[in-house]
Amino acid sequence: MNIEERVARRRRSDDGPHLIRSYDALSPAAHVRDPDGRGSTLERLLDHLEPAFDGDLPSNAYVWGPKGSGKSALVTALFSELGRVSRDVRSSIHTTTRVDDTDATGFAYVDARGTRTEFGLQHAILDALLDERVPKQGVGGDRFVELLEERFAESGRTAVVAIDHLGEPETFPVGTVESFLGRIPESIAWLAIGRTPPEDREVQAESTVHLPAYQEYVLVDVLTSRASQGLAHGAISHEELRRIATWSGGDAHDALAALFGAAVLASEAEKRTIDPETVTAGMEAVPRPSAAIGQVLALPENRQRVLRRLLDLDVTDHSIGTSAETIAADESLDLSATTVKRFLYELAESGVLRRTRAERTDGLGRPPSRVEPRFPTLVFRRVFDAAYGR
Repeated sequence: MNIEERVARRRRSDDGPHLIRSYDALSPAAHVRDPDGRGSTLERLLDHLEPAFDGDLPSNAYVWGPKGSGKSALVTALFSELGRVSRDVRSSIHTTTRVDDTDATGFAYVDARGTRTEFGLQHAILDALLDERVPKQGVGGDRFVELLEERFAESGRTAVVAIDHLGEPETFPVGTVESFLGRIPESIAWLAIGRTPPEDREVQAESTVHLPAYQEYVLVDVLTSRASQGLAHGAISHEELRRIATWSGGDAHDALAALFGAAVLASEAEKRTIDPETVTAGMEAVPRPSAAIGQVLALPENRQRVLRRLLDLDVTDHSIGTSAETIAADESLDLSATTVKRFLYELAESGVLRRTRAERTDGLGRPPSRVEPRFPTLVFRRVFDAAYGR
């Protein structure tokens, strides 16, 4: 943060009682324009992509690391800037007498979490790469490849597309991208982003970039930067930020989720600062291990509504069947108990929920299973309620 911004923050520190100035600045699901602590990795990515700046296509690459290591934050910020520069170059070309834009490599970003089928993933890739609207009906994978060949291979254009969150429970493996874009290897290169080591997924990428978990002192800087943007001046001490960083084990997602949750609790209690007890409560609202909040927010709305209703229940002694019946009784959902039960099992299978044994006191038979959240509950509650007006 520059000096001008720091001075501006001090001047507005007393303009009102609000503890939270920006939820987005605190949210683990939101990425800042200039992510902290990954300068050396950024340089490695720029080294890999440098051929594109001279009109040559870089090789395919795989960026990998654990949850919360900053992969998405770094790649989204980088490709946003590269995409802006590429558009400016194309615009400049077309405003001169030269009309050939084949030297300007395009850059695009796709989040695989937003797709549910292989067709959907392919469509999202095309939609990001092509200027025109891509039809969703009456076309198949072969037609998609034909469109890419027409717009790129036959015209000499090139592009690099980053596909994020591959290999997760509800997304597709890197091989799906390889088999699709590999049919025009001279025109489009891909940058896949996932969590597992390349050898575990048999990734056929010429280059790999590994992001390990954050070192504690770096994560403290990340939290400090986010807190300075999202909270009132002096709202949380450096000691508490360090405690969150230590607790998270280098996972920026969980650290930000804990900070976000603590801020929500303090704000609801009309506090001007976030005290140690509130920080502890914020950390307790982030299960370990925790599913990424982005994975939860990418779910269809009906499943998110089921999860939100589940948070209102005391599920300690509720079986999955009992929970499903209670949730389905909410007429606003318009879902049967059978459908809700299926959703709960599917969400447990994907890691969003965790199945355990329900507590029972009759001592008869095998205890039924229940589900409990495996995602940052306070973050989800706040984001869902803001989005759907609960």
